[in-house]
Amino acid sequence: MGNKSFVKGAAILGIAGLLVKFLGAAFQIPLGNMIHDTGMAYYGPAYYVYTLFLIISTSALPVAISRMVSERAAIGDYAEAHRVFRAAVELMLCIGVISFAIVALLSKQFAHMMGYDQAQLALLAIAPALIIVPVMAAYRGYFQGLQNMKPTAVSQVMEQVFRVAIGLSLAYYFYHNARISGFFQNFDKFGQGAAGATFGATAGSAAGLIVIVLIYSGNKKAIRKRIAGTKDTVKQSTKKIIGSMLRIAVPITIGASIMPIMNILDAIIIKRRLVGAGYTPMEATKLYGQLSGFVMPLINFPQVLTAALAMSLVPFISSAWKRKDHLTLTTNTQLALRIAIIVGLPCAFGLALLSEPIMLLLFSYGDRAGAISAAPTLAVMAIGVIFLSIVQTVTGILQGLDKQDIPVKNMLFGVVIKVCLTWIFTGIYVLNVKGAALATVIAYAVVSVLDVRATRKYTKVVFDWTLTVVRPGISVLVMSAATILSYKLFAVLIDVRVACLAAILIAAVVYVIMLFVTRSITREECLAMPGGTKIIKLAGRFIR
Repeated sequence: MGNKSFVKGAAILGIAGLLVKFLGAAFQIPLGNMIHDTGMAYYGPAYYVYTLFLIISTSALPVAISRMVSERAAIGDYAEAHRVFRAAVELMLCIGVISFAIVALLSKQFAHMMGYDQAQLALLAIAPALIIVPVMAAYRGYFQGLQNMKPTAVSQVMEQVFRVAIGLSLAYYFYHNARISGFFQNFDKFGQGAAGATFGATAGSAAGLIVIVLIYSGNKKAIRKRIAGTKDTVKQSTKKIIGSMLRIAVPITIGASIMPIMNILDAIIIKRRLVGAGYTPMEATKLYGQLSGFVMPLINFPQVLTAALAMSLVPFISSAWKRKDHLTLTTNTQLALRIAIIVGLPCAFGLALLSEPIMLLLFSYGDRAGAISAAPTLAVMAIGVIFLSIVQTVTGILQGLDKQDIPVKNMLFGVVIKVCLTWIFTGIYVLNVKGAALATVIAYAVVSVLDVRATRKYTKVVFDWTLTVVRPGISVLVMSAATILSYKLFAVLIDVRVACLAAILIAAVVYVIMLFVTRSITREECLAMPGGTKIIKLAGRFIR
């Protein structure tokens, strides 16, 4: 299994992920303008609780399914691979029902614990998705283990389309028709609008599940043929299969749960510390809403590529590790880290340099004051994109090496740093929520260093730091200069929002050109990309 397959799988998921994120932006941006920073302050905590339970039920088991299916498919045992999938569906359904029951029954307590009672309705609206998404994740893990990323990509896009369409429609309706009789009377228009938005996730997950089940049904004939062609092997019991899944999944689940736990801790800590620093409760709510509703969606946007990278890496790294194919292991590990940095650097610098124009571009239509206020927080938080990209990617490598406990330990150490620094920095009046952003950046910087050290230790891979960091670094510095100059020039001549779009376009073109000029991308890597031959023809003399 060479680089070409790995890059192609990552590209499929990356393209789908970008489309999903664009649709997500088409959701978050009008939603923020519609229900304002107050409504986003209720939407954020509800979504964080949902994400925590979703991660517990879906983050690790699809990785475990992918690994176990990949290992069996590598030796031609498709019958046992399919038994893994069937056991996974049963397990995921049970976990989903339990998660739904906990969130639905304790929705009031969760909302009160975080200090946002109005978030209860949003929690109730999103809870049913906790049954649906785990089952869908089992299907995705099976196809990914067979190195077929298309079903995951198609279901992700369909899920997001329905989430956006239904979520925005209901958010608008409930926001403008508040004080509906019955249970709804306990919630104001912001709480009702947030609930309409979160129900979009429930509707979207249902659509995604239907799509991937249909894809599976369409492939059933080919699946049965492969199973029939499998030689007789020793069958594992369902109990043993589930036990193997959980052995892989539990450490990954703990690690993946850390991010939403951090977000929940932020929801608890930030408001209290802001009030303690001298802000009124309403001012504190608005500041937190800017962080959770305006800044975080933008920070999460670049992660789609590194998340796709990590997802594609696991089965390839796992297969190479099992076959003791050190060449494939080394090449994929080196390439993965380089892609993470090549993606993370321009996103971080672009978001930091154009923080206020980007906020005005996206959120000024409904909440201009909130958009301007959130810009400095975005500028600080943007730097963390670099480290988060590295952490996501290297975590995928370590999971493929069956070292899933190491990223967990490193992330737990990062959480301790994050919580302590958030408590200190947010309590400083002039820093306010920027302090929480700074704490996150520092925590991820520490975790990324620890993860890379662990990867070098277990793979014995030697990274070419000139190729990995220095050359992309030079490219991003030139891009930054072009970004600042072009924005200042256009801002004098045209509306700042149009100037921002023009500066982003110029920055992207300059960065891609500089990657070739600095020879940050090799000929072999170009050939491994979709359309790589055409890329080489266009920029052949710059590529090694």
